[in-house]
Amino acid sequence: MTGSSGAPAAGSPAGATLDKAADENFPVAPFFLPRDWRDDLMAVYGFARLVDDIGDGDLAPGGADARLLGVSPERADGDRLALLDAFEADLHRVFDSTPRHPLLRALQPTVHRRGLTPEPFLGLIEANRQDQLVTRYETYDDLLAYCEFSANPVGRLVLAITGTATPERIRRSDAVCTGLQIVEHLQDVAEDLRQGRIYLPAEDMKQFHVQESDLAAPTAGASVRALVAFEAERALGLLNEGTPLVGSVHGRLKLLLAGFVAGGKAAVTAIAAVSYDVLPGPPKPTKLRLLREVGATLRGEG
Repeated sequence: MTGSSGAPAAGSPAGATLDKAADENFPVAPFFLPRDWRDDLMAVYGFARLVDDIGDGDLAPGGADARLLGVSPERADGDRLALLDAFEADLHRVFDSTPRHPLLRALQPTVHRRGLTPEPFLGLIEANRQDQLVTRYETYDDLLAYCEFSANPVGRLVLAITGTATPERIRRSDAVCTGLQIVEHLQDVAEDLRQGRIYLPAEDMKQFHVQESDLAAPTAGASVRALVAFEAERALGLLNEGTPLVGSVHGRLKLLLAGFVAGGKAAVTAIAAVSYDVLPGPPKPTKLRLLREVGATLRGEG
């Protein structure tokens, strides 16, 4: 069901997916952006949120999403790969026919208006498919390869929607998005472990003498804290590498991108503020810290 604007109706499963935007680490489509940008960013968010919910087994109860995609809810309960395959098939309909799922129907005008290609969307699906098959990463390079699918397509879509994509901006955007993904992994070590996943590279865990059982403790010991500090410094390096992206654009897009970069840097500061003990729960930056980081990034001091 969709509303008169073509967006999924409030109260529907698709509308509930979009409502999750309020809980994200950064504003998905802030008020200061032009209306058409906000609409397109929310359409892309709906896709990204739904594919992540499929991958995490976090769909709305009742099986509505599965039925929309042509998969029986009984099968979908134990076969996330089948749901992802059906979702990918529906994505292709965005480009050549009429999709089944309302969130993909809402995405179709954005795709046509902005001339978007399937590749970034397919990357996000592939990342969630990989999450079903790969639960450990041996090296940092392995993790970076995962982020190429799980994170970088989002920044590329933002640049495409705003008509600002260049090879250099894409390179900077990839650094920011990968940095943000690594920070999120650090915030969510305990939650990811409950899902059976570890995004801390095994070679780094070995270097810092961290066992998987150490990550299941209620609080982090010295070795885990040292490992998290090491990975946080890596993430900060990526965010710093990508920060010149902000200065390469103008107007309201500059403020949006500054918010992304600042959100990552403020999260690193929040992790450091708890002495890198991320196991009790995700350390979150204060609004004041975030605003200070936005200001520093806009001034070119970030």
